[in-house]
Amino acid sequence: METREDREAREARRAFLAGRLAAVRERIADAARAAGRDHTEITLITVTKTWPAEDVRLLAGLGVRDVGENQDQQASAKAAACAGLAPALSWHFIGQLQSNKAPSVARYADMVHSVDRASLVSALGKAAERAERELRCLIQVSLDGTAGRGGAHPDEVLRLAALIAGRPGLTVAGVMAVAPPQEPAGQAFARLRPVRERLLGEHPGAVVMSAGMSGDLEAAIAAGATHVRVGSAILGHRPPAPLPH
Repeated sequence: METREDREAREARRAFLAGRLAAVRERIADAARAAGRDHTEITLITVTKTWPAEDVRLLAGLGVRDVGENQDQQASAKAAACAGLAPALSWHFIGQLQSNKAPSVARYADMVHSVDRASLVSALGKAAERAERELRCLIQVSLDGTAGRGGAHPDEVLRLAALIAGRPGLTVAGVMAVAPPQEPAGQAFARLRPVRERLLGEHPGAVVMSAGMSGDLEAAIAAGATHVRVGSAILGHRPPAPLPH
């Protein structure tokens, strides 16, 4: 049974999220204006990793329609818990993805942002067919070649796009990248633009450029991002779990 304290805590959390969400939307509008773009061209993906399904429901009530997650176990549980929301949410899988998780991700994700190798294309294609769903795929592009961070070499993008396009159930939707920490984000995202242009030359429907997070969304929008992935600027920083005694 819900107590008054529970209701007050939920309303306080809702007010917190509403204020932070409004501030991020204003940042997006300001960045679009500075870049000579229309802010309605830019989709905000609210990244709810580590936060509970209740936050997703509160955000949905504040108008959020695109939700990002980077771990399948959390994402699948939240998608199931929020399945009855109307209008429905679009779920974006944004983390590095192991091929053995593809069958689960294919059941709830609308867009996978981290496709970076042929084996994953194959796994997602098979999973999408079995689930009888259409998965929009973004090719994650490595902007610095650092191992372990995920992402395909820019020269591999067209080959991966051809593999995706050849699989029933998969659609080439565009590119995604994370700015390397050791250089200015704007400089890094500038290298993504020609990769995207080459992809569009062969796949005109691949219009998505997913780039930019809480700390660098302005640089991403200036470089042409159509989707930004924002977590902590909206939801705050979750404190670390206490160490076991």
